[in-house]
Amino acid sequence: MRLSDAEPLVQARLDARAFFLMTVLCLSWGLQQPVIKLAALHGLPTLVQAGLRSLIAAAAICLWVAWREGGAGVKALFLPDATGKAGVLIGLAFAAEFVFLYLGLQHTTASRGVLFLYTAPFFVAIGVHLWVPAERLGPWQVLGLLSAFIGVALALSDRLEGGGTLLGDGLEMLAAVFWAITIVMTKAIRALRLAHSARVVFLQLAVSTPLLLGIALASGAWAEAQPSLPAFGLLLYQSLLVAFVTYLAWYWLIVHYPAGRLSAFSFLTPLFGILAGALLLNEPVSPSLLLALVFVAVGLYLVNGRHSGPRPSMTD
Repeated sequence: MRLSDAEPLVQARLDARAFFLMTVLCLSWGLQQPVIKLAALHGLPTLVQAGLRSLIAAAAICLWVAWREGGAGVKALFLPDATGKAGVLIGLAFAAEFVFLYLGLQHTTASRGVLFLYTAPFFVAIGVHLWVPAERLGPWQVLGLLSAFIGVALALSDRLEGGGTLLGDGLEMLAAVFWAITIVMTKAIRALRLAHSARVVFLQLAVSTPLLLGIALASGAWAEAQPSLPAFGLLLYQSLLVAFVTYLAWYWLIVHYPAGRLSAFSFLTPLFGILAGALLLNEPVSPSLLLALVFVAVGLYLVNGRHSGPRPSMTD
């Protein structure tokens, strides 16, 4: 769990492993949206879910590190090191993302929330342009982001009318900004690049747990909680598969591949979410979904195609 002196090798483009992992991650994240709704229907308010998810996932990381490295590894999770203030700051940004995400959903529809949340790749593009020069996106890649975003908008087009407010939409966009901040910080701050992914994810979960649980308590969400047995199973899915397994994989990918190209893949998540909602919640599927998939596919090709030119293999 110590820092390495050598900068991690950053691949110029996404290879087959990255494509596969990102597709699996986006599928898992897309399934999470219906799972959150189902857990809420079974008596577990969303803010309570967010706090408990971070708590359970942080505990899972401790157990995993103990299994791999013993007590010394677990101790290293808590001891101050070179990650220092950067680790706390990325934890605060992570917490802010979910605070704004869940508060925003109280003032806008889920579909509008998804659309504004997935403006995050544009903020990532701005961030890496300013602070990670080696990973700046070219014109074709920016066009690819726009194409993929148009695809998401098409997929959600029949669900965007009404139900939203300026406050709710703005909070969802703030969630997107803080999501982008966590990605750019991981790329731009050397201590975070060199830290083990378990350390970075643990810091985010550990810092966010008391904040999210405190907000759930202050908002009265805890008083409303009447969870049934299925709610706990759905919570474990969010905690162990999403917040534990996929976040570890995500931050490993961020360190070893260009952030802008990876973040473009997140546009697949709402499409998977729509399909999951149709399967799990009997939600209607828009005929425009096929066209949306075409726009997203074209966007991913433009972002990750060879036409964008080579990139340096090491971060600055």
